[in-house]
Amino acid sequence: MLVEVCANSLESALIAERAGADRLELCVALELGGLTPSYGLLQAVKKQVSIPVRVLIRPRAGDFTYSHQEFEIMKQNIARCAELHFDGVVAGVLQKDLTLDEGRLISLLSVAGPLAFTFHRAFDWVSDPLGTFDRLGALGVDTVLTSGQARTAEEGMPLLKTLESRSGSCTVMPGCGIRSSNAVLFKQNGFEALHLSGTAIVDTLAEVPQVPMRSDVTLSDGQLLRTDGDIIRKVVASVK
Repeated sequence: MLVEVCANSLESALIAERAGADRLELCVALELGGLTPSYGLLQAVKKQVSIPVRVLIRPRAGDFTYSHQEFEIMKQNIARCAELHFDGVVAGVLQKDLTLDEGRLISLLSVAGPLAFTFHRAFDWVSDPLGTFDRLGALGVDTVLTSGQARTAEEGMPLLKTLESRSGSCTVMPGCGIRSSNAVLFKQNGFEALHLSGTAIVDTLAEVPQVPMRSDVTLSDGQLLRTDGDIIRKVVASVK
């Protein structure tokens, strides 16, 4: 059974490889659901990690319906991953009504070329999971990462098993809430791959600084932080 680990740094990637992972999904900002890693991190991982690596292509947190500019960034990042000869990429694009954005997906697949392509957990938002899964396979997506549209993959087992029963060239890869205590359950149910981050919180400082660098703003998946032009204009006018 293939074990894919979602690694958020070079250190995490090296730890996962030494621990026996078969493949990595490389990203940053796991606390935001994962974002595209920097070029420097891509180069370091490519140089120091020997197991296959798929790179997350997600330009921002929030939903999976992207602006034209964001989509162009996604294509550029996929092209860079192809130039660096990574195993594959991980991405997902939806319409505002949470249906598959087939046109944009075809465009991403075209840029990816021979790279393997995982459609990530944007799949867990679609209203027609069975029809969408069939279409993803037909378009050339080789892996779908999903929790079975539940909070954890264990809770989503009924849908996961249904998807697995109709999988052909497209692998169903359960992910979310995978632990040492339940991983074997997915092998017993016939899945060929599973996905986990396997992270633990590590204290990096002996004492937490008094001035925080994190924002106190909490966003839902349907919200973004975006620069407000009126605020900027008022500040500029006040000091210029």
